[in-house]
Amino acid sequence: MMTDSTNTIKRAVVTGASSGIGQASVRALVGKGWQVVGLARREENLRDLAKELGEGFTYQVCDVTDEDSTRKAVDAVLSEGPVKALVNCAGAAFGKDAVATSNLDDWRGMYELNVLGTLRVIQKFLPALKESEGTVLVVSSTAGIEPYEGGGGYCASKAAERVMARILRLELVSEPVRVVDIAPGLVHTDEFSLKRFGGDSSKADAVYAGVPDPLTADDVAGCVSWALEQPDTVDVDQIVVRPRAEGSYTKLYRKG
Repeated sequence: MMTDSTNTIKRAVVTGASSGIGQASVRALVGKGWQVVGLARREENLRDLAKELGEGFTYQVCDVTDEDSTRKAVDAVLSEGPVKALVNCAGAAFGKDAVATSNLDDWRGMYELNVLGTLRVIQKFLPALKESEGTVLVVSSTAGIEPYEGGGGYCASKAAERVMARILRLELVSEPVRVVDIAPGLVHTDEFSLKRFGGDSSKADAVYAGVPDPLTADDVAGCVSWALEQPDTVDVDQIVVRPRAEGSYTKLYRKG
């Protein structure tokens, strides 16, 4: 089993591990020799991933928006040993309505998951990460950098998540903990846009229509593993990663 310079087992916790960027990050890290614990709500997906990856992956069923669920999962993880990295991938977008007509429950859901869920998990693992000279990594979004029409709730929640990571970096500057923010642009995954549009596949497909080579979950996972593999004294404060066809949210090349 591989160890780092502090003789701590390379053990990472990945939230949102049942699909998308979270699942891809699990695979990437296991491929780099990490022992990975996945946290997510969907046990069937986690179980299938465990069968695929073998002894490099274990999991805890966890809803990061629920305090009791998160506490039990964190306690179970820490009871099995130290943690070197926390990778926060759990997140979602709900709706794409104008601010004037958007659904309050959509906004509430995004804040509970993207902001408070991330905060809840970070707070619970932070003491252990200080002991291991570990890393807090947040997968945010370019939506937190560039607001766009129809993205009020999602952009606001991702901006809050990014600011939280940046402030945590400042607060921990005297501590042996790295804080990394990875902000992806257009990523084509099986579920993100489908969930955003309430299962409407035509609206979900339109997001990617004509775009040559949007990012994949594996592309972002490569950034995650690269950042974590840097020496403990090297903090990759922020990575903004987009497909070549995307200059910004409002400058996207589509064929045809």
